[in-house]
Amino acid sequence: MTRREAFTALIGAPAVWAQPSQKEQKGRELFAATLQAVGGNAFLGMQDRTESGRAYSFYRDRLTGLARATIYTRYVTAPPTPEPNKIYQRERQAFGKDKDYAVLFDEDKGYSITFRGAAPLPDANLTRYRESTRRNFFYILRQRRDEPGLILEHQGSKIFENAPVDVLDITDSDNVTVSVMIHQGTKLPVRQVFYRRDPATRDRLEEVTLFNKYREVSGIQWPWSITRFRNGEKIFEIFSDSVSINSGLSDQLFTLPANMKVLPPPK
Repeated sequence: MTRREAFTALIGAPAVWAQPSQKEQKGRELFAATLQAVGGNAFLGMQDRTESGRAYSFYRDRLTGLARATIYTRYVTAPPTPEPNKIYQRERQAFGKDKDYAVLFDEDKGYSITFRGAAPLPDANLTRYRESTRRNFFYILRQRRDEPGLILEHQGSKIFENAPVDVLDITDSDNVTVSVMIHQGTKLPVRQVFYRRDPATRDRLEEVTLFNKYREVSGIQWPWSITRFRNGEKIFEIFSDSVSINSGLSDQLFTLPANMKVLPPPK
């Protein structure tokens, strides 16, 4: 029985329902406190964000690449009934001093952009991006907080990196759970984990993200250091040296130029 099935089965059984109900109430309170800690209305009013700094990629915990990176993000207003698994944000990841290599995502497609043109991303890359974005805690706070079927549960407290944290589980209608550690003092997220299936092998993959070095930007607390792990191995790290919010990013930044050559999709 899944967590969602067990959660649903308890309806109508008052004596058994009390404990899960208390966990959910504490979960909602913790979720609301974290939303206020990251900026409250200022966070909800964030329309776009630009993060610039040093990005590192790893394979089997060994450094395989480093570059200057600028990540542009703009949120898109979702319809009253959002489409399942659709991402309501646009993102452009530009690399190098001259930003001559980029990866572009809109709500439906993804492209790798070089001087040769724009190549559609493989389906596996696009699926991984969508899953990771939908399960990113900041995206959940900004875009999914009122989504029907979300279950928020407080799973107790523990110590993480010598600091007390509360554990918040967020389970969506797909029965995917994102488990987030919230610092008890600051109410800011410091770690999250969720699990997904490799589309090719069907192996279970653990996706962990650490959030560090928070700074206030335009009334919003944002992590300037973000590290990602997959199955215990470090795969990506970015250290921002500048972050700007609501700078009015243009449509052109998230759209392929009309004269850009679109290359054939990968085989």
